[in-house]
Amino acid sequence: MDKKLQPRLEEAKVGKRIVYFADAAHFVHGAFIACVWCIVRVFIPTPSGRNRYNVLGAIDAITHDFISVCNTTYINHLSVTELLEKIRDRHSLSIIPISIVMDNARYQVCKAVTEKATALNIELLFLPSYSPNLNLIERLWRWLKKDCLNCKYYSKFCEFKEAIDLSLNKIINGQVQKDLDSLLTLKFQLFK
Repeated sequence: MDKKLQPRLEEAKVGKRIVYFADAAHFVHGAFIACVWCIVRVFIPTPSGRNRYNVLGAIDAITHDFISVCNTTYINHLSVTELLEKIRDRHSLSIIPISIVMDNARYQVCKAVTEKATALNIELLFLPSYSPNLNLIERLWRWLKKDCLNCKYYSKFCEFKEAIDLSLNKIINGQVQKDLDSLLTLKFQLFK
């Protein structure tokens, strides 16, 4: 935190670096239940949960600009390299260095991804294992689940996928910028 992440965030605050936080969310077509306390047993319909919608996303730490790669199969090194290319394309005219903060998922630390990042002149920073509290995008995934999935039932996978896409579009179009600005602060909870 002190030696790698914080110095890059300080540079990003003054416009000398672009810092993205990236991670994947795997949304399984099923019931997302919030807390329900009742005396009478309640049965809630839910689909089988065999379909899933994967979103590999990256959020700019300062501007909250969002870039994603979505699919219904798997997130792998090809998905990560596609995301890296999208980030580089977004900043193709900029000479400011780019850093991407990621966790240690196998498909993110593989040779193909690190070579692609080097070729695109993107620095990859890998978080320590089991530290989602240091990845800003985890807060975004929590917001997205609350926005479109909690306590909602989608009988068809296409409706489920469309609801997630609508929430992603709210982020991309800046419709929830005020919410994101208060949620995605650069204050991280640290554990000893």
